[in-house]
Amino acid sequence: MTTKKTTDSFGNPLDPIVGFARGNIIKSSVDEARRLKNGQTIAAERLRRLGPDSIGVFTGNQREFPLKVEDLNTHCEEWVGPGLFAEELRTAAIAHMGGQSGDGVAVVNRTSAGIIATIAALASGKGVVSVVPPGGRSHASVIRGSGIAQVPLHEVQGDKDWASVIEEQTPALVVITTVTSSLEFLSDDAAMDVVAVAKRAGALVLCDEAYGARMRPVLRGGLPSLQLGGDLSITNCDKAGLSGPRSGLLVGRPSLVTRVSAKASEFGMEARAPIAASALRSLQRFSPKDLLDEAQSGQALGKALQNAMGADLVEVSDLGPMIEEDLAMKEVFRRAGRPTEGSGIAPAEITSAIGAVLLRDHGILTVNTHGQPGARVSVRLKPTHGAIEKVGGMERVVDAMQASFDSVARLVHAPAELAQLILGETK
Repeated sequence: MTTKKTTDSFGNPLDPIVGFARGNIIKSSVDEARRLKNGQTIAAERLRRLGPDSIGVFTGNQREFPLKVEDLNTHCEEWVGPGLFAEELRTAAIAHMGGQSGDGVAVVNRTSAGIIATIAALASGKGVVSVVPPGGRSHASVIRGSGIAQVPLHEVQGDKDWASVIEEQTPALVVITTVTSSLEFLSDDAAMDVVAVAKRAGALVLCDEAYGARMRPVLRGGLPSLQLGGDLSITNCDKAGLSGPRSGLLVGRPSLVTRVSAKASEFGMEARAPIAASALRSLQRFSPKDLLDEAQSGQALGKALQNAMGADLVEVSDLGPMIEEDLAMKEVFRRAGRPTEGSGIAPAEITSAIGAVLLRDHGILTVNTHGQPGARVSVRLKPTHGAIEKVGGMERVVDAMQASFDSVARLVHAPAELAQLILGETK
């Protein structure tokens, strides 16, 4: 079993659900929601002043709505529309996920919703084992889904003794995360080994392929998702080369998809007709070249940022640079010439502030302002198509990052100002 860290580098207790330390500004998911609302306000104000081309999206999520004009009065009609494109969607989704001709398909309003609905529908009171890549952790939806289903969750990393955990716990469901949001990878061989052991133990298998459904095959030469052997697989329709909308695509054994779909509908998590129709159009327009281009741009940006800020601070993932939140806080306080001890500030608050400055002053939109409650809080730049060019090019992005660290460094002595930057109006 993996021994989980319980504190960050500064001794702050980690929230066991989201995996980062909360502070005096971001105390709960309510404050994360306030941060998101403030980020949306910052983005809207910039767009009104400077126009839509003044913002580049660096979240890795394109989030377009690729409907055709003729879809509006046909596929998007709520009563009849879904029946018109159901088979077309099923065929496209099966092809995308490497499934079989008889597989079932469902679209839910978020991948997180699909994961929660799957656990609630299939855990059967017996518990869940979550196998994640080495160095990674389960998405918050796996933890929250297990809580909603009122079943125990056992998480283990792929380089640990996950087989013993599965055999000892005899779970109803094993969730395999192939690629985390921080882009740690589990190899195809490891994933297939987990599937085999889970099947012998009588468990069902869900592959969380939010990123992995495309990143593994396109960037790593891996197998299509369902060819890993799981019963169900789910992916995001708005990341890693898919253009949107924000939604989750579930594919797999038809009886299980039906059970999960029913549970999703009970919770109000199902995708309505316009979302499902847009998911179809996104699948139809997908090209591996789009993902390859995103990866190439992100890695080039990562190397440029490493050259400017140091490889000890900046990691380079398949999709772009990342600065871990604890390291970001240390760097900001180094620039401020102040000790971190006794500051009363958590790393998640520092990275949220960096994100706010990046967006307000430089038009760089990141998950640090626009992530949903529970999203990772490291500073990650995953440029979507045209994002780097929109904000002035690679050198301008590097300069913006440096300037944003300096801007936040000037505020660490003023918690009230820092709170206003992160949350907007704090009263």
